[in-house]
Amino acid sequence: MKKPAINKNARLSQDEIKKAIKWFYYSQLRQRYISQLPQKLDKDIGIVVKSAHPFDDLLNIIKAERPLAISSEEFVGTNTRSALWSLMQWYFKSRNAICFTTGIGIRQNMGKKYTLEHDHIFAYSVLKDSGYGQENRFKYAMAQEITNRAVLTQLGNRTKSNKLADEYLATVEQEFPGALALQCVPPDKTLWKLDSYEAFLNARRKLLADELNHFLENITSTAETAVETPIDELIAEGESDELEFKSSLRWSYQGACMDRRLEEVILKSVAAFANSDGGTLLIGVSAKVAVAAGATMYQGVRAMRISEDQAGLHATLSDGTTLRANSLFPALRATTAS
Repeated sequence: MKKPAINKNARLSQDEIKKAIKWFYYSQLRQRYISQLPQKLDKDIGIVVKSAHPFDDLLNIIKAERPLAISSEEFVGTNTRSALWSLMQWYFKSRNAICFTTGIGIRQNMGKKYTLEHDHIFAYSVLKDSGYGQENRFKYAMAQEITNRAVLTQLGNRTKSNKLADEYLATVEQEFPGALALQCVPPDKTLWKLDSYEAFLNARRKLLADELNHFLENITSTAETAVETPIDELIAEGESDELEFKSSLRWSYQGACMDRRLEEVILKSVAAFANSDGGTLLIGVSAKVAVAAGATMYQGVRAMRISEDQAGLHATLSDGTTLRANSLFPALRATTAS
């Protein structure tokens, strides 16, 4: 039996502390505890108590559920209540970013008037006059998006006027050289124009995604460990881009007979996973019944995880059996190539 890495009388090493921080960031970003809180807490606490590499295992559980890498699309319409905004603030602080108006470091604690606030880079009053008001929900969300936000001190926010963004950012760059880069503001001045607002958002989304991914990946290295998400948890999570339910491989419950055409449906799902980031196909689960009856009745369900390596596509079953998908489904190669 492996010796647990953590016990009540031991202190965490610096490497373990870094891994715990890395896991914490990803658990918030990927909403590990948004559902099934008691079950997931019990499972994760058990891993911390028993595992020799608890934070590697915990991080790999999250990775099995959702990709860890942050994409630029995740910023679209996202407001300051999101975990992404919290991460942005921590990242800016780690870079010793400063307030755009006062030049004071946002890591410093200097009293109430220096409390941190989030302010629009492109002033909302200006955007509102340009069609980004509440009468258009989509554009209003873009005006409030975290990619249009900077971290300022309360004093700086109160003294900031509603200048046009190009004037405001040019002044910041002149008075505090390098301040914009510390908060991931695109340096291309053509993007600071009001008529380039949406291009500015796109550029900052990409910049933030790249820098936040680099920040998280380099907190510390973590080992790849084989930690599978239990099938009952997968079922309870419901279908998503990485998870699909199929009631049967060949048996038609509607017709009460064998129906080979169902294999084509499975094939399409496999092809879709193969053309994306992979996924898990649960055979023996009906989406409608799973929602109504819960996961406890599915003790015999087989999970098929679709992925790709240098040897081609393969399907890994829940018992560890690996099948080459190209031979399992002869038409797969043609389907994925089309």
